[in-house]
Amino acid sequence: MHAAFFLLLGASLVRYLLRHPWEDRSPWVIGLSAALAGLYVLGPVLGSRATPRRLAWLGTVVAVWMVLVVLAPSFAWCAVPLFYTGLRTLPPRAALVLVGLLTAFVVAAQLKLAHGGFDPNLLIAPPAVAAIATAVYVHAERLSARQRALIDDLLRTRRELAATERREGTLAERQRLSMEIHDTLAQQLSSQQMLLQAADRVWDGDPAAARRHVRTAESIAERSLAEARRFVHDLAPVDLAEGGGLEQALRTLAERESADFRVDGAAVPLPDRVQSALLRIAQGALANVREHAGAGSAALTLTYLGDQVVLDVADDGRGFEPTGAPPGDRGHGLPAMRARARQLGGTLTVESAPGEGTVLSAAIPWEPRENTRSPKKPGSTGPPKHQGTPKNPPNPKPPESS
Repeated sequence: MHAAFFLLLGASLVRYLLRHPWEDRSPWVIGLSAALAGLYVLGPVLGSRATPRRLAWLGTVVAVWMVLVVLAPSFAWCAVPLFYTGLRTLPPRAALVLVGLLTAFVVAAQLKLAHGGFDPNLLIAPPAVAAIATAVYVHAERLSARQRALIDDLLRTRRELAATERREGTLAERQRLSMEIHDTLAQQLSSQQMLLQAADRVWDGDPAAARRHVRTAESIAERSLAEARRFVHDLAPVDLAEGGGLEQALRTLAERESADFRVDGAAVPLPDRVQSALLRIAQGALANVREHAGAGSAALTLTYLGDQVVLDVADDGRGFEPTGAPPGDRGHGLPAMRARARQLGGTLTVESAPGEGTVLSAAIPWEPRENTRSPKKPGSTGPPKHQGTPKNPPNPKPPESS
């Protein structure tokens, strides 16, 4: 619009000089043209809001233009850019009054240029152009207002979404910490309690056995303290942090829980999250075996398949009905294991029957994907069965330790 104004102003001045080579009013026309151009350049510097300086500037520009139109009607068509300047600066009613005044000057100038000959277009064309210019501006303003409203809604929605994600992240972190505490500290404290109770029962009759129980409880307490410190720093589980990877951590866990351990398939590097999740699942499963199963033996099997890694935990304990709650379950063990596997795009299945032992199987892809679907029920179908996973181990023969 600014370029159009200067083009129209220059064309009007050229037309005047061609039609009127030199007259007494020519210096005034040239001077006022230069003044109008200079004033118009100052417009963007003053902004577009209706401040006193902006209103004084607009009044000066319109006054200079009117004088030019009186001296040289050729400058009348510079009114079109001035329409938009007035519409942007003034309130709607005042802007319409200004547009009407400018249109009247344009009509008068066109009639003067007609040299007395009447042409209906001279009365119709200027108001039509003014109406079109006003309608285009009003429509553009409405579109701009809608766009601003949409942008504001989008920004507000993004802020709300960010706040929701922060809340969900906080809840997920709380759930993770509850699972971590249950799978480690709570279970280790339970083991210490059982060992100390056993030591108290044989304290007088078998002091050597009592001392062994106390030393074992002391070792578990030391590991519990290390786990608590790891939680503060949010690092990997202690067994993984000590080095050796997942296989070594599972082997150490199996030895500590008097279980057998075996690896099937070619090992592949696993992400830290997958290693941590599998180790936590193994810890929780063996803790359940120790506390609730009454098993004579248990076995851990880590299997590397084509696109996933599978951890099986089998025992020959009393078993339970998978569709119901496990005996003695405090509500965190199996749900926490399922949540760990589901967060990494994997599955956890439990096969058991009363008196026939239990097999827990966790399958996690090598490249985990976040899974926000609702968790499967305990009896739902899990991953395809693979070799090395006993279905109902009433008396599983412990595999040879690796």
